[in-house]
Amino acid sequence: MKLLHIDSSILGTHSATRELGAAVVESWRGRQPDIEVQYLDLAREPLGDLTGALIAARSSPPAVAGAELRSDIARSERALDDFLAADVIVVGAPMYNFSIPSQLKAWIDRIAVAGKTFRYTEKGPEGLAKGKKVIVISARGGMYGAGSPAAALDFQENYLRGIFGFLGVTDVEFVRAEGLNFGPAQREQAMKTAHDAIQAELPLAA
Repeated sequence: MKLLHIDSSILGTHSATRELGAAVVESWRGRQPDIEVQYLDLAREPLGDLTGALIAARSSPPAVAGAELRSDIARSERALDDFLAADVIVVGAPMYNFSIPSQLKAWIDRIAVAGKTFRYTEKGPEGLAKGKKVIVISARGGMYGAGSPAAALDFQENYLRGIFGFLGVTDVEFVRAEGLNFGPAQREQAMKTAHDAIQAELPLAA
């Protein structure tokens, strides 16, 4: 079994998603000692924005390409191959301005490839990355759950559930830490609740 662990927070050791993501991975290691873990830190090694040249190269690889484009093609192919090879993907996804970090969006743009992870048919789009499990580590400074006044501003979890579903991944689980900016006591309680969920629920997940 292969697990792909992705961090995208820019906060380093102060990051809630990095702490919780590491706990999820350790939970999987504990019950799958032979699991192969690959780690990708998108904040330290960003993929960069999608470009027109890269899109063109996907459909028709240039006979001659500059060093920058060749490097971009190689990074994209590696990101896609790693995603396709993984059985479990743990994604650290903090909420930035009601959405996800630009570094994580750049990674998604590299794995959402027609003919590889999705295709269009006469019946509409079909996801090709079936059979995977995605665990999203969601951290938010405010409260955005169902019934919250700010729920309509949640373009983080809705987007991630939607894009992974589009790619064929229907087994998507969220570990949440909310209200982290509401003071030390709330942050401590939110992190404890998330850690408790990891210990109680994720080890039983299929």
